[in-house]
Amino acid sequence: MANKEDEIISMLILEGALEIGALDAESGEFLYTITPKMKDVMPELYEEHIRFVNKDILNLWEKGFVDINFLEEDPVVKVSKKAFNKEAVSQLSKQESWALTEVKRLLLK
Repeated sequence: MANKEDEIISMLILEGALEIGALDAESGEFLYTITPKMKDVMPELYEEHIRFVNKDILNLWEKGFVDINFLEEDPVVKVSKKAFNKEAVSQLSKQESWALTEVKRLLLK
């Protein structure tokens, strides 16, 4: 029998609120991506996720990996040239590297 966490993850996948995004290269575990559907299914989790993502994006901006024009009415995040510099990216923490990979994946679709 699956544990409670596995049951919740399965339910969120079936609801379309969660998708398998990648595999963790070190652990082999699935990494999940939260979809906009999460806002309807579990609003509290969605809001927490948005706060976390905003913190990651701000951190990447401070380090020069993304560009954001905060003077625009609706600021747009863009990947900077530094985000493609393998040496610079190798200096990021695991969390920062994962966040940058997600930003690239989403913006370069």
